[in-house]
Amino acid sequence: MVKPKNMENENNNAQHFLDLIQKSRKGKFKIYIGMSAGVGKTFRMLQEAHSLLKNGIDVKIGYIETHMRKETHELLAGLPIIPRRTIFYKGKELEELDVQAIINLRPEVVIVDELAHTNVEGSKNEKRWQDVLEILEAGINVISAVNIQHIESLNEDVKRITNIDVQERIPDNVLRLADEVVNIDLTSEDLIARLKEGKIYTPDKIQTALTNFFKSEQILQLRELALKEVASQVVRKVENEVPNLHALRHEKLLACISSNDKTAKIVIRKAARLASYYNGSWYVLYVETPQESSTRIALDKQRHLINNFKLAVQLGAEVIKLENSNIANAILTTVEEKQITTVCIGKPHLNLFKVILSTTIFRRLLNKLSLSNVDLVILS
Repeated sequence: MVKPKNMENENNNAQHFLDLIQKSRKGKFKIYIGMSAGVGKTFRMLQEAHSLLKNGIDVKIGYIETHMRKETHELLAGLPIIPRRTIFYKGKELEELDVQAIINLRPEVVIVDELAHTNVEGSKNEKRWQDVLEILEAGINVISAVNIQHIESLNEDVKRITNIDVQERIPDNVLRLADEVVNIDLTSEDLIARLKEGKIYTPDKIQTALTNFFKSEQILQLRELALKEVASQVVRKVENEVPNLHALRHEKLLACISSNDKTAKIVIRKAARLASYYNGSWYVLYVETPQESSTRIALDKQRHLINNFKLAVQLGAEVIKLENSNIANAILTTVEEKQITTVCIGKPHLNLFKVILSTTIFRRLLNKLSLSNVDLVILS
């Protein structure tokens, strides 16, 4: 009997993940990523679960969201499911992933959908990705899924493309922790066809989806983001696992921010992308001038700064806060001390550089950076 080609591919896929499992005590982590809802991430996870089960692997469903899509829902048949944890919140009965039950049962592989999900208030962890890290630490292998618009450092790009500020996001370093990242790719035509056929949403939601999110030009741009993200993951994996034959410059980035909340977020997220792309370490520098001392800075600006420091740390940066009346000198000092290779700043007209751009100090900064073989990148 000849096996269908897609079934052979799934068996090979499952075998590859099986090989990864044996490498360490800490659980192995596989993420299916897609450009939007409906591309088939959950379907593929369930297919892989069946393949693993047939290979004698103890695989269980920790949390799956089929959205009652017929083809996907049917794949639940025959798969062992760990009951969800029930929580009463504001008079409603809600269900969440039962992390402790998974750790107690210790399956070899657990399927956990909706990686960017925010847990109900009162849960041990605020986010599901934190639940997953806890499961991995317990030595259990996890297969999960996320859409490209939930990656933290891509938030500004996604907002520009879709005009939607996605609230549920995962730090980039969660993606970097994955041993394997698989892109589930569809053309925009195929995705829209699936939507019109009722394979993604119920009939009453189709027209709204077509009018808002599922526009061909938006899908194409999101698809490009997803493809680029998975490609950069592959590059990082090769760089980490294949010994370098030649000594290359290790990139160290310094992202300089001000108390301008919007600009600071853009600089932090884009610097995180650059650091990820170059597989380098990075820092976020805030220079506190006398005009923004703790006794003089507005409370809302102080709150924004604290939130941006948290965002930077979440994305893998080390935050540096210096008190100095001369911003350029503070930057140069940090560049020297941390052996920075690239300095990232916001648009020249922004608050952080009003002082240094209007004088010869900025030219001095440029000259010093140039002499030190340090690149300057202006992010917008």
